[in-house]
Order: sequence, then C-alpha cells, then structure tokens
Amino acid sequence: MILSRHARNNKRLYQILENEILEAVELPDSAEKKGTKTIVLKKFINRFSGYPLKVVYEKKRNEIFIITAYPLKKKIWR
Repeated sequence: MILSRHARNNKRLYQILENEILEAVELPDSAEKKGTKTIVLKKFINRFSGYPLKVVYEKKRNEIFIITAYPLKKKIWR
C-alpha cells in the first residue's frame, strides 16, 4: 500500500490508522468505480463521530495506491 502525500496528511490530521485504510479497501460497506479509481466507504464503530471513512484508491501493477482517505462529513450517505 502506497499513500499519496494528500493521504498521509489526512491520515495525520484525522488520526486514521493504516489498518483502517486497509480494512476499508479490503472489506468496504460500499464501493464505486470511476474510471481507474475506486471509491469505498467503511463505517467504524466509535470512530470519526459515527461518519464513514472514505478512501479513494487505484490499483497499479500489484500495488494499491491510496489517493486520499478522510471521514465523510455528510449527514446522508449510501
């Protein structure tokens, strides 16, 4: 798993653990494909004030390139 600079900054800002990002990618609550990017949402109990974690990533060769990761702040999500 490779994190972009944006993802590393958000990880630090929102105190996201690497295993949470990996779990969101491997076992998402919902997933959507847009071109080469995949957008996943994963809700973690007692984390991020009840909001799901949104992760946008791309698979390049045999690596997962995390573009961004952050808690979704919308009241309504799928």
